[in-house]
Amino acid sequence: MALLQVRDFPTTLYSLLAQKAESENRSITQQTIYMLSKDLTQDSQKYLAKSNRKKALNTLSSLNLKLPEQAPSPAELIRADREDSER
Repeated sequence: MALLQVRDFPTTLYSLLAQKAESENRSITQQTIYMLSKDLTQDSQKYLAKSNRKKALNTLSSLNLKLPEQAPSPAELIRADREDSER
């Protein structure tokens, strides 16, 4: 198992970490691992989502789709949909 040592860790942060660990019935080590794991996992998920969006946009732009010169506005599309549903 890897060992992590942090030098010059601010006393106020350490106190907050200790309080959080105690309130959640964890050791300081367990709390540190939990908080880092949670934060890093969320960050990696955000990065993957952003990366996937970029790939999708690149794929769409490489398709060279021909769009109508005058595409209907969103308001026109909603209006047409409402009219169709009323019939």
